[in-house]
Amino acid sequence: MRTTFQAAAGTDTGHRYHANFDVVHLDPSPLLAVVADGMGDGPGSAAAGRTAVDLVARAERSADGLAAAVAAAQREVGEHGRQLGGLAGCTLTALVETPDGTWLAHLGDSRAYRLRRGLLELLTVDHTMAWLGAVHGWYPFDSPQAAAARYQLTRYVGHPARPEPDLLRLTTAPGDVYLLCTDGIAEQVPYQAIHETLSRQVPPGDKVRALLAAADAAGGNDNSTAIVVHALHG
Repeated sequence: MRTTFQAAAGTDTGHRYHANFDVVHLDPSPLLAVVADGMGDGPGSAAAGRTAVDLVARAERSADGLAAAVAAAQREVGEHGRQLGGLAGCTLTALVETPDGTWLAHLGDSRAYRLRRGLLELLTVDHTMAWLGAVHGWYPFDSPQAAAARYQLTRYVGHPARPEPDLLRLTTAPGDVYLLCTDGIAEQVPYQAIHETLSRQVPPGDKVRALLAAADAAGGNDNSTAIVVHALHG
């Protein structure tokens, strides 16, 4: 039986920045969910996020189409940076329904989670030096070195080396709940709070609003964006 999806999205500027440099796009059917987080608070940040999301939204609905859209975004965002003479870059996380299944594409430190049968899993890896440091034990997780390394991205859209995204084919099941979010959620809302929010028997929009409110209550120190997706019986 084919899985269908119900989804909602939301974003909040928070209290630190004068504008929102996150970009979000959602088409519930067929599912196309995309979040991007611009690097910094300048024109390169805004241009990068908008360019990357628009290209993914127009991509062919396939793994190859996703990879081609990210490659195009790398070229265009890199050109933005050259024209501006400064940084142009963003993270990108997308969940896309295709004839060949549901695909996840990922670059940077935005995240995708899945709640299935009570277990909340992180489906993505943060492409940061902090993640590498945590895996290899270079420094304690809560150390000043780790805090600084969270801002050192190893892969992102606009990187001079034009890295490819992680691509993961997902087998979805009725009852699954997915969360795509920028680090304004992931860094401010604890795992346990995300788990509790996604476990509630309420519509996706209520969960999005709860996550944004939790990020604001934690200080609102970054732009915050979330997409919540419910997998249903077709």
